Amino acid sequence: MFEIKLAADGTVVLEGRLDAAQAVKAQSFLDKVEGPCVLDLGKLEYVSSAGLGVMLKTHKRLMGSGSGIKLINVSHHIHDIFRYSGFDKLFEIIPADR
Repeated sequence: MFEIKLAADGTVVLEGRLDAAQAVKAQSFLDKVEGPCVLDLGKLEYVSSAGLGVMLKTHKRLMGSGSGIKLINVSHHIHDIFRYSGFDKLFEIIPADR
């Protein structure tokens, strides 16, 4: 299961598993986001390389207009995935409260 939605405060909330089967859905949603983008990953259970690619493509597009992606509520497990891939150097990552 995967869900992506816009919260009342403008934060994009991702929930479930962002894998290859859900990458098109996520990319379609994120292609509509403009300006600085905050992704709340508090309910994200897993992100695959395809999911990382979606975030990278969106980040690069937004960086072209002077903004980018900030990741919040990042669990230890999801943070490890970003660290192992080197993506922790690309994104501002705010860990979840422990």
